[in-house]
Amino acid sequence: MSGSLPGGPAPSGPAPGGPAPGGPLRLSAREILALVCDSADPADSLDSSGSLDSSGSFDELPYPERESAPDGPLSWPGYGASRARAAERTGETESVVCGTAPVGGTRSVLIAFEFGFLGGSLGERTGDRLEAAYTYAREHRLPVVALVATGGSRMQEGMPALTQLQRVARQSALTRQAGLAQVAVLRDPTTGGGWATLGAGADVVLAMAGAQVGFAGSRVRPPDADPAAYTAEAQVAAGSADAVVEPGALRETLGRWLRLLTRPSQEPAPVPRALGAEDLPATGWDAVRRARAPERPRADAYLDDYFTVRAAIDGDRCGGTDPDGMLCGFGEHQGRTVAYAAQTGAATRPAGYRTATRLIRLADRLGIPVLTLVDTPGAANDAEAERQGAGAAIAELFGAVATARTPVTTLVIGEGGSGGALALAAPGRTWAAPDSYFSVIAPELAAAILKRPPEEVEATAGQLRIRPQDLAELGVVRTDLP
Repeated sequence: MSGSLPGGPAPSGPAPGGPAPGGPLRLSAREILALVCDSADPADSLDSSGSLDSSGSFDELPYPERESAPDGPLSWPGYGASRARAAERTGETESVVCGTAPVGGTRSVLIAFEFGFLGGSLGERTGDRLEAAYTYAREHRLPVVALVATGGSRMQEGMPALTQLQRVARQSALTRQAGLAQVAVLRDPTTGGGWATLGAGADVVLAMAGAQVGFAGSRVRPPDADPAAYTAEAQVAAGSADAVVEPGALRETLGRWLRLLTRPSQEPAPVPRALGAEDLPATGWDAVRRARAPERPRADAYLDDYFTVRAAIDGDRCGGTDPDGMLCGFGEHQGRTVAYAAQTGAATRPAGYRTATRLIRLADRLGIPVLTLVDTPGAANDAEAERQGAGAAIAELFGAVATARTPVTTLVIGEGGSGGALALAAPGRTWAAPDSYFSVIAPELAAAILKRPPEEVEATAGQLRIRPQDLAELGVVRTDLP
């Protein structure tokens, strides 16, 4: 079924286009589609009346027809009447609307939940529509955008409804295996199995400002639970979502992500130009001093110089972030998409290594080349880092780099401290800037292990052969630096 985005009757509860009482903006399925599709004028997307210009190019997919008992698989008394009332209120026949449309110029499969239809809950017919949408995406090689607003599985259908989560998980996994991007937008509210499959299972997770997001819905949490933990902002802080987005910026943000994630390339990322010193260091200790100099260009400067556009991913999906130690995302370089994982000069924490691993595996799956920037005195070695699994996190990153099919390019831009730096370096495709060094161990620690006095640290640095020219002679780095 194809056509425009007609606005149906308003669902019960908050008015479409308006905020929930005391909460964030809550939009119907048709309104969120109008907000993100290229068919509407962004200036008209959210006016004072709450109405949206919904004309244009959304093509609704044909839906499978399932025969079922009037009151569902459990013969739940009154369920059929509840569905009929929900359809009358919302103008929809199920809790999801699926179709295709361009978003920022990229044709995509869009899945929009209608929270006004039984709380956006998942039932058997919802599963039918979701499976059809994912299948269409794979057949036509399109990315999937899930605009999620759901309270979870539909209790009036019991376990048959809950098992739809397995069905959705399989469809998402098949789409991932096909090398197609999946982006989720968490609307208000996103809870239960919808969060744990369509939401948290996406490659990139964006959350609407102020949205309620959590596995536990508001009526099933412990009475003393902190409500701030169940918000979009809390999920970003915990590394479970990548960014909070305001409604007015959603279309532009989605469009940028879709462009970046749908441009595979077999060519390696070009090596960035060195931004700091041009001459090579005279001694090993000179190399150390240069790399540790506060004025030396850091990751942000290199990324700004290299990319015309970039978008960051954040978080390891295990409850952690490392914004001070690792920057990860996708950017545009000379018209091509390149993924990046860049150390910032600080000690890298386990969450930083896991985020880099997530980045490299995603880029590998999408066929996008990777650039890594090495700059760390080493992995964080405090007790908390050990409790967070530093060794396992570094091991996973070593494995991701070693097994990546997409080309990885590395530039050492500062300190290359031991295995915590080497984990991010590409074997055979690593370069070193003139104001950098790479060492099996910091010179001070090497001297301490060898029981040498402090005055021998500088000589030890020379013995370790850590200068860029030494590393080139040893075959550790390449010499053809731009």
